[in-house]
Amino acid sequence: MGLGHEEGFGAPCLKCKEKCRGFELHYWRKICRNCKCGQEEHDIPSSNEEDRKVGKLFEDTKYTTLIAKLKNDGNPMYKRNVMILTNPVPAKNISIDTVTYEWAPPVQNQTLARQYMQMLPKEKQPVAGSEGAQYRKKQLAKQLPAHDQDPSKCHELSPGEVRHMEQFVKKYKKEALGVGDVKLPGEVEVRAPDESNLKNGGGRGTSSAVGAMDKKTPNQKASQYCCYHCKLRMKEGDPAVYAERAGYDKLWHPGCFVCYTCGELLVDMIYFWKNGNLYCGRHYCDSERPRCAGCDELIFSNEYTLAEGQNWHLKHFCCFDCDCVLAGITYIMVNDKPVCKSCYMKNHAVICQGCHNAIDPEVQRVTYNNFNWHATQECFLCSCCSKCLIGQKFISMEGMLFCSVECKGKMMS
Repeated sequence: MGLGHEEGFGAPCLKCKEKCRGFELHYWRKICRNCKCGQEEHDIPSSNEEDRKVGKLFEDTKYTTLIAKLKNDGNPMYKRNVMILTNPVPAKNISIDTVTYEWAPPVQNQTLARQYMQMLPKEKQPVAGSEGAQYRKKQLAKQLPAHDQDPSKCHELSPGEVRHMEQFVKKYKKEALGVGDVKLPGEVEVRAPDESNLKNGGGRGTSSAVGAMDKKTPNQKASQYCCYHCKLRMKEGDPAVYAERAGYDKLWHPGCFVCYTCGELLVDMIYFWKNGNLYCGRHYCDSERPRCAGCDELIFSNEYTLAEGQNWHLKHFCCFDCDCVLAGITYIMVNDKPVCKSCYMKNHAVICQGCHNAIDPEVQRVTYNNFNWHATQECFLCSCCSKCLIGQKFISMEGMLFCSVECKGKMMS
């Protein structure tokens, strides 16, 4: 099964800049082999891959109106709504100012869609070529990993793991997946949730639900509705986001339709509803299954290991630098990543100011003002008279140590 190694090859890293030689996908980790950053941190040219991923997510759900089958291979493709706004600019040459949103709510009323966009933080509005478009692209990768729904994007799953994953995906499509609906609060008729659909902490509002949950007068003002997230009242004329699985008695400001765990705007209003909260795809899956800290995939095998407060496939508890298996050998955590002792000494160990050699992580050392020494008589000593300073008072200056003001003065002179 392939992980899509050709996609984005050579793309520059937005985080590391020129330090990265270009994106090259690790053979099982979801990171660049050159700079260790994720794929979402690289400036990979837009392709159909993200639309294919979302299309596959919506396949066999009630959201098939948002996808189209490709004629050449029959795979589902996400039909995201692209909105182009054209505003005449007052000038002698009558130039036209055009703004293209790479995604917009799939509503017929463009004025409503435009209002929705204006209520988002400017840096998160997906205007083509903008910071907001880059934000959307990054969140698509982070919130909806292809390897959370497609076994072919995972590393060497057994037939049993594939079967368990397919059952898991089918279950969350049926019970949790949804897409937000943008409407004016006064336009929505609140109905009681169907008792048979009370799953994951909230009622799934449907057109077949019977009976009003609250009696709303036709002229009820938007200010009488409160956002489920921030609890503030809606402003007159402002659109709100509804989540069918939560029930239509709940609504959100556009900027408040965020993941309960990461707090990020739910990309393209794609949500997962559980226990009265909205989640992005990644964090919903994290609440249901352990995730391997090595390959970033959900774990569907019965055997896995727990180390340093994280879960790992047995085969993926490896050195972050050289990929050697760490079972039974000494390792050191560097930035929450396990590294074997050999790689630590070569790439991460601090240098002793006394002997100028790397300090073994298993020996005692002295650290002061970001300088380090072996805690030995040979290394932690006065830079002038060589007196051992272990357990003694000392003066430090630019990495040098002195036992007294006199020694400091002699060295400085």
